[in-house]
Amino acid sequence: MTFKSLSESSLDTGGINPPLIGSATFAPGDIVRHRMFDFRGVVFDIDPVFANSDEWYEAIPEGMRPSKEQPFYHLLAENEDSSYIAYVSQQNLVADGDRGPVEHPQIEAMFDGIERGRYRLRAIHRH
Repeated sequence: MTFKSLSESSLDTGGINPPLIGSATFAPGDIVRHRMFDFRGVVFDIDPVFANSDEWYEAIPEGMRPSKEQPFYHLLAENEDSSYIAYVSQQNLVADGDRGPVEHPQIEAMFDGIERGRYRLRAIHRH
């Protein structure tokens, strides 16, 4: 039996070599905030490398575009005005669990409370 590396597998990464999963700084349930923009959120999924559309990526001003070869996080995000889903590179996030809970309306559907600055993923969403 032969095994393929992640880069040889059927995972479509657009030609980007995915880093080892251990390179992700954050995990589902972690509360984070954006380094440059005024929003924070809860991680609910992680892509090992960029996995969004080229249109989305090219809409970011060239001088601010993050490298595609790093983890990208799906967040239940909030700012002062609204709640939404955000997609953010690892380089643009910092831990923010000390500032308390996030008030996103989908938190209760995915998480089962907060403990020591991070949300507990509901058993139904674990894999």
